[in-house]
Amino acid sequence: MKRLEIKEIIQLIESEKHFEAIASDGSFTIKVNRYLPYCCTAIHDGSKLRSELKAKIEHDEYSRWFEEDPFTRDFIESMPITLIGHDSRFEYDLNRRPEECILETAWEKNVWKKKLTPKDQQKSLQKHANYYKVTHALISKLEELFVGCIVYDVHSYNHERWDRKVPLFNIGVERVDMKRFGSVVEHWRSELESIKLENIENVSSVNDVFYGRGYNLEYITDNFKNTLVLATEVKKVYCNELTGDDYPNIIKSLQQQLKIRILNNANFFSQKNSNWEHNVKSKLLDKTMESSILKVDKELFQLLKNFELLAFINPNNNIQEKKRFLKNQCSEIPKFKYSPIRVNPFELKQKLSNLRVQDISDVSIRHMYESVINSYFDKIDLLSSLNTPKFLYNSLRYFGRPSKKDIQNAHYFLHLPAVSGEPKRSPSLGVDEAMVSFREGMESYGFESKIEKSNRVIAQVMVLNAKKTILFNPAAKFTRGQINALVEHEVGVHMVTTMNSNAQKLHLFNLGLPVNTMTQEGLAILAEYLSGNISMKRLKKLAYRVIVVDMMCSGADFIECYNFLVNDHNLDQDDAFGVVTRIFRGGGFTKDYLYLSGFVKILRMWEKGQDLEPLLVGKTSLEFHSVISEMIQREMVQKPIFVTNSFKNPELNKNDEIYKYILSGLK
Repeated sequence: MKRLEIKEIIQLIESEKHFEAIASDGSFTIKVNRYLPYCCTAIHDGSKLRSELKAKIEHDEYSRWFEEDPFTRDFIESMPITLIGHDSRFEYDLNRRPEECILETAWEKNVWKKKLTPKDQQKSLQKHANYYKVTHALISKLEELFVGCIVYDVHSYNHERWDRKVPLFNIGVERVDMKRFGSVVEHWRSELESIKLENIENVSSVNDVFYGRGYNLEYITDNFKNTLVLATEVKKVYCNELTGDDYPNIIKSLQQQLKIRILNNANFFSQKNSNWEHNVKSKLLDKTMESSILKVDKELFQLLKNFELLAFINPNNNIQEKKRFLKNQCSEIPKFKYSPIRVNPFELKQKLSNLRVQDISDVSIRHMYESVINSYFDKIDLLSSLNTPKFLYNSLRYFGRPSKKDIQNAHYFLHLPAVSGEPKRSPSLGVDEAMVSFREGMESYGFESKIEKSNRVIAQVMVLNAKKTILFNPAAKFTRGQINALVEHEVGVHMVTTMNSNAQKLHLFNLGLPVNTMTQEGLAILAEYLSGNISMKRLKKLAYRVIVVDMMCSGADFIECYNFLVNDHNLDQDDAFGVVTRIFRGGGFTKDYLYLSGFVKILRMWEKGQDLEPLLVGKTSLEFHSVISEMIQREMVQKPIFVTNSFKNPELNKNDEIYKYILSGLK
């Protein structure tokens, strides 16, 4: 970040340039990524102290920290316009008038061992003046552009010194024109009170512990009649006041939630108090892709572009072991063999740890990249434990196991009778017929991809995204309905999301967000349903996977699970072997229960009319649906070029009403 003279910073503001800079004296940082009718300040975040003052100050580092506002910069760093103070308020207090800003006593204690010289004082006073020169220029420009402006003046306070219940958030409005801005203040209070922190009560108040008498608010209010300053105090629940220890999870939660609340309130203010014409909250964020995102994304992709989990965990000898299993009257557990792992787990995890995700200022996007990296730590552990007792443990860490609700839904399908009118004939079409239909399906989207047969494929079909290849199990047999469903599933969703991800600036959506299986498979099964190709047989197959995963996690072996499907549910030997193999491969692969749980979640979204298109930009995750939507609106992510045909034009079959009724019974 460049150091700029105050004059240079003001010139950039007056010219409406986008920039980030540190004041030449190091006293504060300013960021203007986009000119908008709001900005954020954290003037007490800093703890710096000039070297010549350290010998003169009475207070040690901790006692200064105790009265400063640590982490307040973190709470606002996602926003496009910020002013962050770097110096300790013990040197000079930006929230006091110039004549009062250099303290002799504070909180009933002397500040200085030795009286400051006039030269010492002048340096500090100049820093104070510089901040307000820049503040004046910035608010002048925002009022010029937008008529009105709102400033989020963020502080924190110690609550241990109070002998009564105090609010989590306090808004000081003593100097605010409440007749004019009262509704905005109440909207802000309500937004703050909606923030949820685990095991922390949230009461948000106005003029409870602080009254908004600070100079930052006073200066802006006195000089700018159309600007509202919301002096907001956060109770220091995010750290231990007595030890100085911070609580990262609470800090992260506050970051994420305050970003949303600031946007909501800034939008509310702007509709009536500025000439801002948009009604989309994400328009109040910057559009420019910060360089730190692109850097992390590129480095992440280079590390992981050849990491394809499924390519390693499918056994090489599946066909041979199936023959041996059936020949031995299903009495001997298959002994699957796997290709050697070409990954150095320690080295790869170390390289992932070195990625500077912390440089990404937008908390939502940073959290998304952190989550992806953490998920790959688990995937690396999963892969490195292939065909060992630890594999199941690592699979449970990454994918989890079926919930009580998942198991109830599975049993619900298993107890339902066949739907009248659905064909009962056995699969008779081979792989060649299926490959023809797949080529036609890809042509309808304009896709080109390799289609090959492979003995390593356990399922009927598998898509290798990185290689743009569709692999078929040579022994697979299909009905016409199954082929149609698979085309919708594999081409309409898996290939669609792959092709959309290839068009993105960010490689993240090609690599895949955490546990994207649930979202991908949920979308894919919804595509089967909306194209009129769902069947009770298919739904029961999803249910079998859930039950078998649960049985395996509870200690059942391969043979027990196989016999359960064949003897208790009359599944034929080929299907039963396929289901059980999918789940026991590698040493216990729990992924398959996510097909049903993902379908339920995606189905409910579709029924509510929620927009599914953001989930089609690549290998996405439901957890980040709102973040992806925001990034599309900010033009950081391209809207999906390809959209699943059945999502645009549902063609439900003649049993539509029956399936609507059936699916309404899912938990």
